[in-house]
Amino acid sequence: MLKSYLDSHPDENGYFGKFGGAFLPPPLIEPFAQITKEYQKLKNDPEFIEELKYVRKHYQGRPTPISYAKNLTKHCGGAKIFLKREDLNHSGAHKLNHCMAEVMLAKKLGKTKVIAETGAGQHGVALATAAAYFGLECEIHMGEVDIIKEHPNVVRMKILGANVIPATHGLRTLKEAVDSAFQAYVPQADTALFCIGSVVGPHPFPLMVRDFQSIVGHEAKEQFMEMENSLPDYVVACMGGGSNAMGIFAGFIDDENVALTGVEPMGRGENLGDHAASLTYGEEGVMHGFNSIMLKDSDGEPAPVYSIGSGIDYPSVGPEQAYLKEIGRTSVGLCNDEEAVDAFYKLSQFEGIIPALETAHAIGYAMKLAKTLSPDKTILINLSGRGDKDIDFIVENYPIPNAKF
Repeated sequence: MLKSYLDSHPDENGYFGKFGGAFLPPPLIEPFAQITKEYQKLKNDPEFIEELKYVRKHYQGRPTPISYAKNLTKHCGGAKIFLKREDLNHSGAHKLNHCMAEVMLAKKLGKTKVIAETGAGQHGVALATAAAYFGLECEIHMGEVDIIKEHPNVVRMKILGANVIPATHGLRTLKEAVDSAFQAYVPQADTALFCIGSVVGPHPFPLMVRDFQSIVGHEAKEQFMEMENSLPDYVVACMGGGSNAMGIFAGFIDDENVALTGVEPMGRGENLGDHAASLTYGEEGVMHGFNSIMLKDSDGEPAPVYSIGSGIDYPSVGPEQAYLKEIGRTSVGLCNDEEAVDAFYKLSQFEGIIPALETAHAIGYAMKLAKTLSPDKTILINLSGRGDKDIDFIVENYPIPNAKF
């Protein structure tokens, strides 16, 4: 019997084709080997699985539902639009799916502290939530620019007991937060676990985060079949590192008739530094301990990037996302700032759902796609997070439009 895609990827060294691996400084080789060994044991441990199921059902509020966006569908014309409601997951985004499991892993490893980076703050809030639940210390690194922009999430992290450390170098956004967190982790590896916030980083994190996020896709597949008696024609998700996209893609990856599209941020335009469309404009390279596709400057270093969505302005992408695009299993869509803001307001005013700005990129692309399709086609969007964190920034910079129905 042939193995499913998820069972056969990555290989034992963490490679998806040529992408992935673990490019580590010597002090981290042994800690990451320990993490890999423990995860391989735990992923099939009935006690661990049952505890995670309990947490998801009785604490996170899973399963999250699928909603038919009837008003947005009517507005766009064409294909029917559906939303997988990860905004209803506790803490407001998909991030808690892997954070609860990563903190459980940290406890199994005997760690007393978790360290992480965050961009939009959703991963930081989720990890602070998980750390509070399981009784571990929590340290979150966040770019100074994002600390100002995503102030509500910074307050939430602090209320939850996390120590928020600003990244003050470079562009002071997500890449710099990752740099800062890695540097802080090295001397603490014996007592702390670096809980990477996406399907990026050295092996085994792209595998682990995908596995923990795959609950989104597995739920969605069953729910969509129940609602429509068929699979969706298209599954769409926003993409920076790619965790929410990989989570929902996992449920449909063996279904060849379901088109999978990851939507990258086009920001202000095509010039380097004005977008964060890594798969569209990048090339192969190693950053933050893994080989993937990344945006580079003229010196071959990670290029400056930009997006209105703080959680997706990253100059690389998860190695599995790079691999899936290379083999033609996924496609890449684009959505710029203007389209994302329009989608943010449209979903809010047509459906009563305020999405995260990152998620709004998937919605913006899906709105364009729906108009090109016939009414018998269906699009499922991973609504990866809610927009509470973004409302102050949005209303200060983009006037609220009059509702149009």
